[in-house]
Amino acid sequence: QVQLAESGGGLVQAGGSLRLSCTTSGITFSDYKMGWFRQAPGKEREYVASIGRLGAVTYYADSVKGRFTISRDTMLYLQMNSLKPEDTAVYYCAAGRGAVWKVGTDTYNYWGQGTQVTVSS
Repeated sequence: QVQLAESGGGLVQAGGSLRLSCTTSGITFSDYKMGWFRQAPGKEREYVASIGRLGAVTYYADSVKGRFTISRDTMLYLQMNSLKPEDTAVYYCAAGRGAVWKVGTDTYNYWGQGTQVTVSS
């Protein structure tokens, strides 16, 4: 059974930082590209960042470029700096077999349950 589990969410003031983590089980982690997505209330799930199987290639949504950093070793991480109220959302990690530059949700096979990030102004 494949499981992805996010942790590290919470409440932070604008300008602050959080680090999200994602653990996986039931898959060979290094066989999958990994991504972070987020979903705010009343909005569709949106792409945040992705990383290739070996960790050498990364992509970011324009809205987070320069503020967020995705990385991986035996886990997946998302370092979030200079947080803004508009970053408030449930953040999901996902694993997929497609090309890392394909950022659609349909290119990811497995999803976590999400972790809430709330940024106060």
